Amino acid sequence: MVKAIIIDDIELARITFKKDLETYAPDIEVIGEAGGVVEGAKLLRTVKPDILFLDIQMQDGSGFDLLDVLADISFKIIFITASDAHAIKAFRYAAIDYLMKPIDPDELVAALEKFRKSYLNENEKYQLLNESLKNHSKLNERLALHSQDKIHIVNICDIIRCESNVNYTEFHFNNAKKLLVSKTLKEFEDILTIHQFYRVHQSHLVNTKFIREYVKIEGGHLIMNDGSMVPVSTRKKPEVMKMLEEL
Repeated sequence: MVKAIIIDDIELARITFKKDLETYAPDIEVIGEAGGVVEGAKLLRTVKPDILFLDIQMQDGSGFDLLDVLADISFKIIFITASDAHAIKAFRYAAIDYLMKPIDPDELVAALEKFRKSYLNENEKYQLLNESLKNHSKLNERLALHSQDKIHIVNICDIIRCESNVNYTEFHFNNAKKLLVSKTLKEFEDILTIHQFYRVHQSHLVNTKFIREYVKIEGGHLIMNDGSMVPVSTRKKPEVMKMLEEL
């Protein structure tokens, strides 16, 4: 059995969530629960779960306050939140799972499926999440990417381009390495646009810093610094031309 702790300051929310786990995740055993930051910190010092379901906003502080006082995070965290867009983007940067209130059963099942397949460094992911949340006025320089067996923490400035592969995205780096990630290109477009990435085609997102030239003939395509050719869609041509003139 997978051992779980639930920390949420609303008792009814804890009761409802336990029922959801009983229904959709019978292999998860709730071994403890707490109604706030102080109570939760005391519990986690004595009981070590495999997974923690953690509310963000509680009466005596936030879930982040709780994690900050822990010496080590050796368990998987799934945040439960009704938070704003900035916090959601921070979760995406750090590849940390979250569930929006009210809990959607399909999203719960998907998050738990990822948990069962993961062997991850929670300390490193939480550090990255903290960077994303605390430095929201700055551009995040790193990104956490899920591959089949790992989470890779990469420098955004090293990404040349991203290419869609059905429900996956293939990342191409300036050291010639590639990485297949289990998220759609649209999700990464939302994150990387502020880093001067541009969607030039339905299947291609490029780092404009690595564009070498734009070839107008033969349908139109970009040549990247690594020599790769990236098609530009007919619909995107005027936008791409304008974007290149403004670089």
